[in-house]
Amino acid sequence: MTPAVAAGPLTLRGFGVSPGRRVGAVARMPDAPPAPSPEPSAAGTDPDAAAAAVQGAAARVRDALARAADAASGEAADILAVTAAMAADPSLVDEARRRIVETRSSPARAVWDAAELVAEQLRALGGMFADRARDVQDVRDRIIAELLGTRPPGIPDPGEPFVLVARDLAPADTARLDPSHVLAIVTEGGGPTAHTAILARSLGIPCVVAVAGALDLADGETVLVDGSSGEVVRHPSADAVASVAHAVSRPTRLAGPGRTADGHAVALLANVGDPAGAVAAAEAGAEGIGLFRTEFGYLGRTAPPGVDEQVDAYAQVFAAFPVGRVVIRTLDAGADKPLPFVTAAGEPNPALGVRGLRTSWVHPGILDDQLAAIAQAAASSSAQVWVMAPMVATAEEADAFVDRCAAHGLAQAGVMVEIPAAALRAGDLLDRARFASLGTNDLVQYAMAADRELASLAPLSTPWQPAVLSLVELACAGGRRRDRPVGVCGEAAADPALAPVLVGLGVSSLSMTARALPDVGAVLASVTLDACRSLAAVALASRTADEARAAVRAGLPVLAELGL
Repeated sequence: MTPAVAAGPLTLRGFGVSPGRRVGAVARMPDAPPAPSPEPSAAGTDPDAAAAAVQGAAARVRDALARAADAASGEAADILAVTAAMAADPSLVDEARRRIVETRSSPARAVWDAAELVAEQLRALGGMFADRARDVQDVRDRIIAELLGTRPPGIPDPGEPFVLVARDLAPADTARLDPSHVLAIVTEGGGPTAHTAILARSLGIPCVVAVAGALDLADGETVLVDGSSGEVVRHPSADAVASVAHAVSRPTRLAGPGRTADGHAVALLANVGDPAGAVAAAEAGAEGIGLFRTEFGYLGRTAPPGVDEQVDAYAQVFAAFPVGRVVIRTLDAGADKPLPFVTAAGEPNPALGVRGLRTSWVHPGILDDQLAAIAQAAASSSAQVWVMAPMVATAEEADAFVDRCAAHGLAQAGVMVEIPAAALRAGDLLDRARFASLGTNDLVQYAMAADRELASLAPLSTPWQPAVLSLVELACAGGRRRDRPVGVCGEAAADPALAPVLVGLGVSSLSMTARALPDVGAVLASVTLDACRSLAAVALASRTADEARAAVRAGLPVLAELGL
């Protein structure tokens, strides 16, 4: 890459979503391809052959994404599987076929227009479905590239490690980033809990999103990216570059059980999405699994997996932690994870519709098969198997889930707290449920009424919001009244600065991407429980999220020492 002309340092600001500091040369994500010509196909073109070409191209894109999903693990595998399913969606191909036959559109133009129609329908639904409009456009570009024989969209390859700069990243692209080549990520769009942020944390790549002026960065320009502070420094000084080069090495593996400096235990667990992720979490030193996302076995299918197939998958996960805790979340379908055999099409607002535990009201057999498989796998394992339901809103729902688990011999039944109502009445939900786990991504979204993919709403989409911290405090208070543990398994747990605050609010365990475990463990080990409580009080007393975050970071000098 040709370096840009040097100038004085200039700082752009966004939201740091994956910690770490890196210096490197910019490589910009290529712009999306232009719309194909609207000119109709030449006279005499066989419309059936043209439609078949679209169907074949879509199938090849689907297969390529499915292979990538099989080779990936965890969140990346889930996202690639969902994108592959979109490429296989017959509605897109059928709409393209209609346009080819009725308006003589070229195959490429027909796919473009059909995808725009589907994307617009998703945007109109709002919430998490609107997030998927970007995925549809990504699939569109891949199918058109297949039709035209051109290079599909993807990450640039300048031949040396680089800082990736983009307007936004499609989940399928982010899921396939190579941390050995991508030093850091800077995007103009996105928010703190968007897919780009989640995947960057899982890969250990420093990342700043919602950066005004990101697209002014030029290929080859040197920048310093601070994924903790949210700063992107153009033309950094020699001293700043040297400070990154000589930063204290951060631990790469959790050294031991989570503890504060005065010995207060805080279980440090991992979020995983498949058996391979469980093995990686064990290698990273996790004390157990705080969130096992079971959707990996359901995505990209037209029918649910059988009990025996599920037993085999769960047994592999339990084997990775023979003496540790493994918390399984039952199927969380709906909203941004539609499944044809579970969720209904055409819901006016899927984010507030039939999702999570609510799908069992319509399809009880799917939940019962899953609980039967969990119980069967647990019977042959020494792991401590806990089960929790997503999207629980009321005490009646919690009680019904506990009863369903008990019918299968599963005694450790708990609930996810992702809805403000659940946090406000956590004591009622925990009357019979044995534990609760805070899903902070959804809790933030519902509490702040903010779509997590919108860069314009990024200031709202953060767990540092005092209102969100108040909900965490209330949930923990409800747990104390019932003598039940309350943990966090959302992305908030992976923030090394926020972790002491959560502990100070009463959280007993933190579950996160395995790569974040060493950083969180090191920060907790530097502070006492009383200090955690003091930091929590400071954050709660703050008027804004920025004030809360700045005040807490000022009270944690270890963050600077670790380059966080």
